[in-house]
Amino acid sequence: MGRRLHPLEGIVAICALFFVLALTVGFAQASGEASAIKVHLRSQSVLVQDAQSGEVVYTKNSDAVVPIASITKLMTAIVTLDRNLDLQQRVVISTDDMDSIKGTRSRLRPGTALTRDELLMLALMASENRAAAALGRTYPGGTETFVVAMNQKAAELGMTDSRFVDPTGLSAGNVSSARDLAKLVQAAHAYPLIREYSTRSDAKVVSLGRPLAFHNTNGLVRSHQWDIGLSKTGYISEAGRCLVMRVRMASKDLIVVLLDSWGKQSRIGDANRLRKWLESSARAGSRT
Repeated sequence: MGRRLHPLEGIVAICALFFVLALTVGFAQASGEASAIKVHLRSQSVLVQDAQSGEVVYTKNSDAVVPIASITKLMTAIVTLDRNLDLQQRVVISTDDMDSIKGTRSRLRPGTALTRDELLMLALMASENRAAAALGRTYPGGTETFVVAMNQKAAELGMTDSRFVDPTGLSAGNVSSARDLAKLVQAAHAYPLIREYSTRSDAKVVSLGRPLAFHNTNGLVRSHQWDIGLSKTGYISEAGRCLVMRVRMASKDLIVVLLDSWGKQSRIGDANRLRKWLESSARAGSRT
């Protein structure tokens, strides 16, 4: 006949059972919270990096080499500014600046005279292709020399996955990776004019006697809920919708790279999803 349990032994056994159950429930809850703050993005290549420490916060196919469309214009701006050209010099848009690759339209008609400064602003803020093309064409040595300088700068920045073939980004031959573009964003952020022009919400210029209004291609810069220090969008069919930013989120300065997202608003949706995820993660971390 088995030994009868002492009453105290029974109490200890029951307490142990409740302890195990509590741990199980706790782990299940923790797992549920973790899964609740996972982020699902439509962009095919993504990198979110702490701009101060370099820590990678989120990555998805960040080493894939893909077309980058008008993100190229960040390098166009850097090369232009590095040469210390006269930004007040007037540049006339010519037929050579018209898009022969994609056939895109522009309101900057041939004969329009703008300062190099205005062209830089329109290329960054409104992603104006003729403005970017004119910057390359009027560079000492012309567009060919300009493209060489773009690739030299990429090598200087350690962008080993990148290749540039024109100042506009219209060619699918302009390629990079999300990891490389984080380096480009970090470098571009050091230029006050790039920070200012890439985040300006709108501007007006006079073209052939007519005032023209231009708007930023990233609508988030007009939202008071976003603190954006640098921005650039891009799109061609081969690249999908692209967006890079240096932005303040979840009390951190972050570099955000979103590449190859399909759907007109998908890159903006991904940016909002990332922000929600980061803020939720920060709140969850503060509770632990």
